[in-house]
This record gives sequence, C-alpha cells and structure tokens, in this order.
Amino acid sequence: MIRSAALAATLALASFTAIPAALAQSGKVTVVTSFSKDVTDPIKAAFEKANPGVMLDVQNRNTNAGVKYLDETRSNPQTDLFWASAPDAFEVLKSKQLLQKFTPTAEGIPDKIGAYPINDPDGYYFGFAASGYGIMWNTRYVGANELPEPKEWGDLAAAPYYDHVAIASPARSGTTHLTIETILQGEGWDKGWQTIKDMAGNFQTITDRSFGVPEAVNSGQVGYGIVIDFFAFSAQGSGFPVKFVYPTVTTVVPANVGIVANAPNAENAQKFVNFLLSPAGQEVLLEPSIRRLPVNPAVYAKAPEGYPNPFTDARFKAMTMFDVEKSGKRTAVVDTLFDQLISFQLDDLKSVTKSIHEVEATLAAKDNPQARALVKEARALIGAVPVNEEQASGQEVLAAFSGGKEKGARQAEIEQQWASFAKDNYAKAKAKVAEAAKLAN
Repeated sequence: MIRSAALAATLALASFTAIPAALAQSGKVTVVTSFSKDVTDPIKAAFEKANPGVMLDVQNRNTNAGVKYLDETRSNPQTDLFWASAPDAFEVLKSKQLLQKFTPTAEGIPDKIGAYPINDPDGYYFGFAASGYGIMWNTRYVGANELPEPKEWGDLAAAPYYDHVAIASPARSGTTHLTIETILQGEGWDKGWQTIKDMAGNFQTITDRSFGVPEAVNSGQVGYGIVIDFFAFSAQGSGFPVKFVYPTVTTVVPANVGIVANAPNAENAQKFVNFLLSPAGQEVLLEPSIRRLPVNPAVYAKAPEGYPNPFTDARFKAMTMFDVEKSGKRTAVVDTLFDQLISFQLDDLKSVTKSIHEVEATLAAKDNPQARALVKEARALIGAVPVNEEQASGQEVLAAFSGGKEKGARQAEIEQQWASFAKDNYAKAKAKVAEAAKLAN
C-alpha cells in the first residue's frame, strides 16, 4: 500500500514537472537571423507584447552560416524561422527543401515592389521589408578631410577616396553579396568587376560582418561605407552625422522571413510571420533604430517626413532588376572571386592603386600620352578576372564549389589559380605604373 502511494506520488510529481516543460516548448519560437540587435530587439519586444506567453529566441548568425546551420540540423531541426535580407539565400533553402509552405493572414501587401515579387510565388518565404544598396558617409569625417560626396559606385575609385572606404566581405555578409551581384548584373560581368576592383583599391578595411561597416562610419573610424540602406537610415534616426545615396546601378529587393521545414514550434512561427506582416509589425520598422522600408504601402502614412517610399519614389522605378536565380546559382563563385582577387590581395591592390593615383596626379599637371597609355594598361590588368561570366556559371566551376562544408581538392586548386592570377596581374600593373611614373617625371 505504501509502495502504491509512493508510486502514485512519483507519477503525480512527474506529471506536474512535465507541464511547465511542455508549456515552455509551446511558448517559444526560435529564429536564426543575420540582423543585429538594433533591429531584432524592438521587433522581439513588440511581438512578445502582442503574443503573451510566447518568447522569441533570437540566434544571430551571418547569412551563409545560417543557411549551413539549417542544412546541418535538418534531421533534427532546432530552429523555427530564418530571417535575413538576402533573397537568394531563401532560394537556396527552398531548393534544399528546408522551408515549409505557409499562407500569411496579412492584407494590403502588393505582389511586387517595382518589377520584383515581394513574396515567393510558391509560398515558402515572405518579404517583410524592402532593401536597397548604396553608399553612406560620415559628414563630419568628410568635411574635416575635405573629401567629396559620392553619387555613383565609380566615384569611390577616385584618388580622394583612397583609404577612406569600408565594405563587408560578401562571403560573410549576404547583403554585401547582393551589392556585388547588383553591380555585376547592372554593369555586366567585365565592367562590373572593373568597377568593384577599382573601388577596392581605395578600401581601408573589409569587415567580417555587415554591421561592422556602419559602426565604423558612425564612429568616424572611416569616411564611407558600402551598405544596405537601413544601416544609414537607422544611423540618421539615432542622430549620427551620416548621409546616404543610391547609385544609379542598384536594386531594391525584399528582406524575407520563412518557416523552417519541420519546425519544432511551427504554430508560434506562423504567429511571428503574421505579426511581422501585420500593420503593427510593419510600423515597428519605422522606429529610429531600425528604419527599414515596409512592404505595406499604407504604413508610409505614419513615416517621418522625407522617408524613402519604394512604392511612390521615382528613383526606385529606374533601379536594376535583380536576377535572384543567377545570384543564387553562382553565390560561392562570386564570393570566392572577391576573396581571392580582393580580400586576400588587398595590400598589393592598394599599393598599385596608390601608385596609379600618384601618376595620374602628375599627368594632370603635365600630360604624357605614353605614360597615360601605360596607366590604362595597368588598370586593365587590375580589373581582369580569371573567368568570364559563362565560365563562372558553367558546370565545371559550379561543380567544384558544390561541396558544401568541406572544400574539395578541385575547389582548392581553382582558388589557388585565381589567387595567383590576381597576384601576377597586380605585379605586372605595378611595373607598368612604375614605368609610367618615369615617363611622367
């Protein structure tokens, strides 16, 4: 009898202790995101207030790392949502069957921003904010150093910008990858790489995370930053002395959210998506620390004066149409090219760029056609890439970069070839500039 009572008590205690665990599980939703706390904290607070008892667990990873994490945990998902700016990342997740379909309850959101679809037509991910790409700068820094205000990407290649520009690595920042891809798609493969590498010769730093760039600009560590627009808008909203411009060649695409396939808390994940797309969720995007562009046009009635509106502003209508399928297909190739030609060769690239600026300054005072021709040849060597656009999307190269987490022997071989190509070209360019300098002087 005593044993029976003890057993009953034990079972009762087990049942009692199991209830909070079940409630904790049902009251939680986990999101992997590339967004900083400045963005996620206000949205988390608003969501939890609107959904009492549901806690949003935010796990911050860069976009590429987040995609890999979802793939690695697919057999036992630990995450309910993926939330990031890069639409091509969502296409990768969709192709790997790592997202689940859902139909949000939100109303008033149009099908497109310009010509670009806001939501995945198959219902696997949803745009919650529009994003454009451009240049931000610290007005105090620029004024103190008597530097110009840029309007186009190519402006950042001019001599006054030398050692004053920051960018994040596209291999570690989905938004920077989109910026690089936008230039390549808008200007064409060869001209685009020339523009990117001409700018890169003036880079002061290449950061590991996208928000490292606005932090450096806001604090005055660097003058200019290549960023997604909301970094500049939120900095302005927080009182930093910054300006921002959309170059002619840019695009506006939706930042997205999607529910992970077999999410452990799918019901709460649905609540988060519905909240984010609701008028209340969209209005949070207008807060000074966030300053993103809502996808619900009606919300702009509550925006501050002068707030960009992608649905009515003429500048957005002329932007480049972004090919997300092309970008997604060659993401690893483009990111690796950037690293092998720029990130890992930055000192050599900056050295030859500085020499070019010096020779061009001399030629501006006293022209020498032969010297100017040598400088032109040097710039062509700098801008050259080891593969054309067809090869970059060709089966041989794509197959070498499809190994996922583990780098294969062929990928390592190609990377070494690209690094050697850049190093040799920069050395040849430096020699031509040295010869031009002798003629100019």
